[in-house]
Amino acid sequence: MRKIKSIKLKEPYLGITKVIGVIFCIFLGLFLFYCKQVSDLTKLGYSKEASHNILFSFQKDYVLSVGENKTLNKAFESEDFNEKYMDNYTKINYVPHEHLISNINKLLKKGYSNNDINIILSHGSDDAVIRFIKRDKVKYLEEFFSVDYAKLDNYDRYVKYSDEMGEDEEESVLAVNLDMDKEDYKDSYLVDKFSFDMLVNKHRSLSKDFTPDNLVKISLDDASESGMKCNKTALEAFTKMRKDAEKEGYEIIINSAYRSYQEQVDLSNLYLKYYGQNYVDKYLAKPGYSEHQTGLGFDIGSRKVNVFANSKEYVWMQENAYKYGFIQRFTKRDEDITGFNSEPWHYRYVGVEIAKYIYEHNNMSFEEYWAIYLDKR
Repeated sequence: MRKIKSIKLKEPYLGITKVIGVIFCIFLGLFLFYCKQVSDLTKLGYSKEASHNILFSFQKDYVLSVGENKTLNKAFESEDFNEKYMDNYTKINYVPHEHLISNINKLLKKGYSNNDINIILSHGSDDAVIRFIKRDKVKYLEEFFSVDYAKLDNYDRYVKYSDEMGEDEEESVLAVNLDMDKEDYKDSYLVDKFSFDMLVNKHRSLSKDFTPDNLVKISLDDASESGMKCNKTALEAFTKMRKDAEKEGYEIIINSAYRSYQEQVDLSNLYLKYYGQNYVDKYLAKPGYSEHQTGLGFDIGSRKVNVFANSKEYVWMQENAYKYGFIQRFTKRDEDITGFNSEPWHYRYVGVEIAKYIYEHNNMSFEEYWAIYLDKR
């Protein structure tokens, strides 16, 4: 059997191989050490990118002492990271803004405190913060921004409204967010999407072509006359409410429901002819500003009594409508907020969740609920 000859490296080559082996081991060790350091940071919630920058800026011990911090993580990921602001980053609440760190740096440079910056960031979008930075420093941020739903872009309007109307901070924020500092029916916001929580009033309008989703005919079991239409879900809720009321001896009926833009025009002209402009201005919304065009607003009556507000059905509705997703839309107490005179007969479908909340919170106006919880502008 032939013997296999072993190959022996000559002395110079053997030395080179050993050197390469040592270098490889060193690099492997450094790599494993680096991976361990990164792992320590990622376990705390820092990204790999942030962890890499933390290690190469020799700030690991500082970061470990701070612990998990989303704003600090964002800072180490950002090209705008400024080491002198590290302590500030740890005390500023994270918000998912594209230019978060750049904006923080600029606000700090302007002299805003960490608390001021938290207030600013929590009340505006990324673009709103960028716009706010361009203005002179505001001295008294908490004056209006103690109100959770205050908007950064509206600051000057809050100040003006409060000065002119003598209202406190919360009332001023509510009014301005609802555009009540603007003239009725002027510069209105166009609502172009149907939803059960949509708000339509003298500052939020519908186009001539707006039609609500799922319009269906209302049967004479539910309506005082044929030909009326409304949203299907709202009708189903009303039908259930009507049947439950009947079981207790109450008879409610729909006297008016969906009206198109043109139908509102025709009704306005009719009322103008018989009652005059003052009556129309006082009791009828202009075309495009009527809740009836949403298909969710109903004028409800009693089959037993002509004046609904004097009927037992009205009392029953006050106590039970919310269970079916309805609210009385225009109350005497809230005329200054809704912009419309009291209408005991006008009910609006908003869904059970919202209606229940409004009922349980002293029948707050829908405007208030919308401004606090639904306004995403």
